[in-house]
Amino acid sequence: MKHVVLCADDYAISPGVSEAIRRLITARRINATSVMTVFDGLIEEADALKAAAAERDVSIGLHVTLTGTFPPLTRGMAGANGCFPALSQVVLAALSRRLDAKAVAAEVEAQFEAFLTAFGRPPDHVDGHQHVHVLPVVRKAVLAATARFAPRAWLRDVTPAKSALHGFDAKGRLIGAFASGFARDAARLGLATNRGFGGAYDFSADHDFATLLTHFLKGVPDGGLVMVHPGRVDDPLTARDPLTQQREVEYAVLHGATLRDILDAADVSLALPDGLRAKAAA
Repeated sequence: MKHVVLCADDYAISPGVSEAIRRLITARRINATSVMTVFDGLIEEADALKAAAAERDVSIGLHVTLTGTFPPLTRGMAGANGCFPALSQVVLAALSRRLDAKAVAAEVEAQFEAFLTAFGRPPDHVDGHQHVHVLPVVRKAVLAATARFAPRAWLRDVTPAKSALHGFDAKGRLIGAFASGFARDAARLGLATNRGFGGAYDFSADHDFATLLTHFLKGVPDGGLVMVHPGRVDDPLTARDPLTQQREVEYAVLHGATLRDILDAADVSLALPDGLRAKAAA
């Protein structure tokens, strides 16, 4: 039986998402979540998450956020409207090396510090909202901040496991291209990464999520990671993110009676992989 990280992204983006993730953790339906630290109410959300994760084999990580229709923690990453830039802007600026490295580093460090303040300890793992952490310029800042603030943390490598790709999966392949060399760069700093990634799909298309989840879990190797986005839709989520109703669909599957059958079919245990648990627990 292989050990896989099943990680719910976007904790603290809204009360409805956070509550859904906590319920899944309490019920042992997921074994990791990644926290956004840019919104008000983080201390309360952190306290609730710590209570839900008590005596659970759960990795609680930092979801580095540099895109979105909401304000950053530092001025340097704010556009004229006071909010983060769009993903397309960040990607183009990063690939052309026009992204302000000092501004990125300052924002990343501020988010690490916010996590430390809220949880009283470093994150167990580090990844990025919309996978920005693997982009040029951003990658350097995230790796440096992880080595400084959370040297025992592991990082999410979004290089897709070939067997976990969904069809041609242009989205997954593009994410994987951006992630080229990420595990190597992390290893140079003594930082661990997961082995293989799955979970990328077109959220706007009509998919059977139970079938997709089975495919992703079967496709990643031992030590791999599958990301999910469960949640309950509320007004704050609608104001902050276009991904809404599909979160309800994912939550229903993850919290439903069929999840055990899905895990059994994929021969997956939700105990954290040995190498990653050792880092988290050390």
